[in-house]
Amino acid sequence: MPAADVAFIDELRFNDKGLIPAIAQDWLDGAILMQAWMNRAALELTLSTGEVHYWSRSRQEMWHKGATSGHIQRLKGFRYDCDADVLLLTIEQAGDVACHTGARSCFYDDGPVPSQGGDEAAAPPADACTELMRVIEDRRNCPEEGSYTNRLLEGGDNRILKKIGEESAEFVMACKDNNASEIAGEAADLIFHLQVALAHHNVSWRDVQTVLANRRGAPRRS
Repeated sequence: MPAADVAFIDELRFNDKGLIPAIAQDWLDGAILMQAWMNRAALELTLSTGEVHYWSRSRQEMWHKGATSGHIQRLKGFRYDCDADVLLLTIEQAGDVACHTGARSCFYDDGPVPSQGGDEAAAPPADACTELMRVIEDRRNCPEEGSYTNRLLEGGDNRILKKIGEESAEFVMACKDNNASEIAGEAADLIFHLQVALAHHNVSWRDVQTVLANRRGAPRRS
């Protein structure tokens, strides 16, 4: 980030200890991974290096996230809120682990008794397509009797690809009819069946998101 662009820091409202809360959000699926604190020096270092630094209140020192674990956070973008007293960092999380327990996100509990986290912790809430893919993958790994998704998966490529062909044709016809609600519905059907095909071939939705994200700013096609 050019040095001139850091002038916004003067507009931020740090608390009486010179700190501001910073929320780390996954750059692909929007999942909230953690919350920590920054002072001005941590924010400036984050912007200059492209790797997230926080201020540790317990150790009273600068904290280069992932410096010892390897789970660094690469800054992809940031925002500050309407009151200029909270930061939202869009980050690429190395190792897909943000929590000190080994969980992907620090936000994994929703019950009355806190759990221990770790790699078996519940995944954080994410965008609708990511959540749908999780359900499809769960059906693949733990089949349920009477599940339409499982019938598709049991039929393999023959059944899945046939449905993709049918849904593609229905989407085209909805577009030809210029009916917005039908277009949205057929697009949803098509995405669902595409995700079933991905699950059948063990290709993650995140792989697709990564390809799309990496195409941003790519040279335009002639």
